Amino acid sequence: MRMRGLYLVEPLVAVYAFASFLVYPLVQQYVYRRLWQELTNTTYSTSDNNSHCDPSNSTRSYHADVQKAASLFSLYSELFSMIPSLLATLILVAYSDQRGRKITIILPLIGSLVYTLSFLAVSFFELNVYLLILSSFVNGLFGGLGTFLGGCFAYIADLCEDGQQKTLRMAGVDMVIGLLSGVASLSTGYFLQAAGFNWPFFTSALFHCVNLLYAIFVLEETVKRPADDPLDSSPQPNALQRMACGVYHLFAGAGRRRNILLVLLLLIFNSFAFANIGGISMITLYELNPPLCWSEILIGYGSALTTTVFLTSFVGVVALSRCGVHNLVIVLMGILSMAVGMVLVAFTKTTLMMFLARLPMLLAIMPFPVLRSMMSKVVSKTEQGALFACVACLDSASSNAASAVFSSVYAATVTWNSGFCFLLAAGLCGIPLALLAALGLLGVDEAKEAIETEGLIPGEEPLSGNESIVPSTP
Repeated sequence: MRMRGLYLVEPLVAVYAFASFLVYPLVQQYVYRRLWQELTNTTYSTSDNNSHCDPSNSTRSYHADVQKAASLFSLYSELFSMIPSLLATLILVAYSDQRGRKITIILPLIGSLVYTLSFLAVSFFELNVYLLILSSFVNGLFGGLGTFLGGCFAYIADLCEDGQQKTLRMAGVDMVIGLLSGVASLSTGYFLQAAGFNWPFFTSALFHCVNLLYAIFVLEETVKRPADDPLDSSPQPNALQRMACGVYHLFAGAGRRRNILLVLLLLIFNSFAFANIGGISMITLYELNPPLCWSEILIGYGSALTTTVFLTSFVGVVALSRCGVHNLVIVLMGILSMAVGMVLVAFTKTTLMMFLARLPMLLAIMPFPVLRSMMSKVVSKTEQGALFACVACLDSASSNAASAVFSSVYAATVTWNSGFCFLLAAGLCGIPLALLAALGLLGVDEAKEAIETEGLIPGEEPLSGNESIVPSTP
């Protein structure tokens, strides 16, 4: 007799975040050390206490070549992973509307397990380091982080009937990701110092394995397939066509008003993600360079303070939602929180001010769960997978583009103004603010649109406000 399953995806997200971020900081360090050995024909010294800011440091002449090789390695890994993962996310998460959410959770977990085991093999047997680029490609074929999070958010959307409950659970997922990734990132340095690279890689693989078993045998499916489902008898081209066209039907089968609302929400989400991720990704480099010249310990403390943003943003969403604050106002507060924090970081020159500059950003994550919930409420239950496939793909594309653009801007401006990229991030926050103002002027109510969407026949225009027989939710 099969045991009763659970409808809890949060444990999966927590273990995935911890296992992944236990490895991510080590990957850069491992590749850097291997490339150092190959390019300099010397052993990488871990006992060198000379500051990299010290002009008398004799190893500085090697750092430029190794950093260039390491950055190119990261670029190739990211490209080989991004392209297949975007396609896999678009297909798999949209496909989950008909065949279930668990496929979008299980496949990325398999990819992450293979990815981590490949690092363990390369480290343990000292194989060619460029084999890791191939493992990135394989991980991308299984969907990667975008597919996993898209599937998890679609899973939560299936379970939540109430809009406020949906917002709070999605905010909780963001908080879990932030806290567990922060704990993992802080522990990697001590783990590496005590046990080397092999044991952290093995530990991460073990966590992914446990996660995979939970997803397969414990997690219940939310999308139930009917008994007379024609999946096995339908031609393969038809099945592939249904998978590829999921996002197209998300917009083609809806009215103009809903599409305008959905497009505006997507643009706000991704324009803010571009500014947020681009600015945050440059903070560590800014801390390493003069005049701050932070040590690894200070960077760890700074990272720990950054992860508290996820917790405070979650508390902010809960408190403001229960106080009846409008969703658009919550999003506005989060965007302004990010913009003010970036401006302060741009002019920070001391360690104390660098810590204090993070305080205004304590609500900067609030827009993401609120916008996901708003988008989820304006589409029907059968379109949740297609929606979050679209969100995950655009989010992955904007994140990768932001890292590339801000890295280039930082490299071009660091000699004359190292804080320029943070001012750029603050300025780019004006785009989602303008789109948010346009959304507010349109006066479109996502709760009312959700009611109309559920009863809408594909291809039929939604009812206008005075024709609806169901009153809008306040």
